[in-house]
Amino acid sequence: MKRAPVYLDHAATTPVAPEVVAAMQPFLSEVFGNASSLHAHGREAAAALDEARATLACVLGARPGEIIFCSCGTESDNLALRGIALAMRKQGRGHHIITTPVEHQAVEATVQQLRDVFGFDVTMLPVDVHGRVDPDAVRRALRPDTVLVSVMLANNEVGTLQAVQEIGSICRHAGVPFHTDAVQAPAWLALDVRELHVDALSLSAHKFYGPKGVGVLYLREGTPYMSPLTGGGHERGRRPGTVNVAGAVGAAAALKLVARERQQQARRLQTLRDRLIDGVLASVPGARLSGHPTERLPNHASFVFEHVDGESLIMALDVEGFSVSTGSACSSGNPEPSPVLLAMGIPREWALGSLRVTLGYATTESDVEAFLHVLPRCVAQVRAAEQIVF
Repeated sequence: MKRAPVYLDHAATTPVAPEVVAAMQPFLSEVFGNASSLHAHGREAAAALDEARATLACVLGARPGEIIFCSCGTESDNLALRGIALAMRKQGRGHHIITTPVEHQAVEATVQQLRDVFGFDVTMLPVDVHGRVDPDAVRRALRPDTVLVSVMLANNEVGTLQAVQEIGSICRHAGVPFHTDAVQAPAWLALDVRELHVDALSLSAHKFYGPKGVGVLYLREGTPYMSPLTGGGHERGRRPGTVNVAGAVGAAAALKLVARERQQQARRLQTLRDRLIDGVLASVPGARLSGHPTERLPNHASFVFEHVDGESLIMALDVEGFSVSTGSACSSGNPEPSPVLLAMGIPREWALGSLRVTLGYATTESDVEAFLHVLPRCVAQVRAAEQIVF
C-alpha cells in the first residue's frame, strides 16, 4: 500500500486549523458588513475586528491600538520599513538604516528601494557562519542619523534565531526604532513585544495555522510612522483599505491556538528535529547542517549537500511523496544559490544543494523515519543523474 504524502514544508505555509476555520466561518457568510460602516451590519463586523485586535494584543503583550491588520507578512514588513524610515526622515532625524544580508526578501528589497530610490544610506551588517549578527556590531554601526534597524527574529531558510531582545535593548537605549520580521516565530516562540524591546513586529497568519491573505503589524505607540499607502482612514489611517474581517478573526484565533500549544509542540518537534538532523548527517555523505546547531527554531532542519542540485533533489523527494523545499533560487540554465547561504560563508557549490525540512503539528516519528529512509537514495540518484561540474 502506497504511503500517503508527507508535508514537511511548514516554514512555507501551514494548514488552517479546524478551530480557526470555525471562528472565521460566520464572517465568510452571514456577518459580511464593512467594519467601517456605521449601520448595524458594519457595527457587527467592527465589534469582531475589535475583539480580534484585543486578542492579538493580549498574546503579544501590546495595546489593541498598536495592532494593524494588513494583507500578509510582506506588506507588514513594507509598512514598517517605509512608514518608519520616511517619517523619521521627515522629522529631520536622518537617513541611515541598519539591517543584515540574511533578511527575508520583503525586507531586503524594501531596504534596497529605500536606498536606490529614496536616497537612504544602508549599513549591511555581516553575519557569522551560523547566520547570526553580533549585537555589538549593531551598537557600533549606530550613528546620530540612524533612523531604523531591522533584524529578523527567526530565519526562514536556515532557522537561526537572532539575539533580538539584546539588539532591541541597544536600539531602545539609543532612541532608534527597531523592527523585527517575526513571521516564522509565533508557533514556536513566545512573543512579548515589551520583553523584545521592539518598536515594530511583523507577522503572517498562514505561518501559524491561520488563513492566507492576512498579516499583522505591531507598531509601538509613539513610533514615528507615515503610511506608504494612501486612501481611506482605515486602521486609524495607518493602512488604508477595507479590512479583511474574516482574516483578522482567523489570525487572532490562530495566534491564540499556537500560544496554547506552543510549549508542548515545541518540545515534541525539537526531539523529532534533532533525530532528523542526526539521521541526515549520519546517512548522507557530503552533507552539512546550515544555520545554528542549537539557537534555531525547534521545528526547523536545513542542510547543504555537496555536488547536488537543490531543485532536482526537491523533485526527487516529491516523487517519493515528501514535500520539502530548497533555499536555492535556481532557474533553468542559470542556477544561483541563496544569498543567505552565501552571506554565511557557505561555498557556492555547496549552497546550490540546499534543503529545508520543517515539521508541524501533524508530523510524526514515522514521517521522520520514512524521510530518513528515502533521502540518501534520492541524493545518490540526483548526484548520478546531474553529474554537476563546478
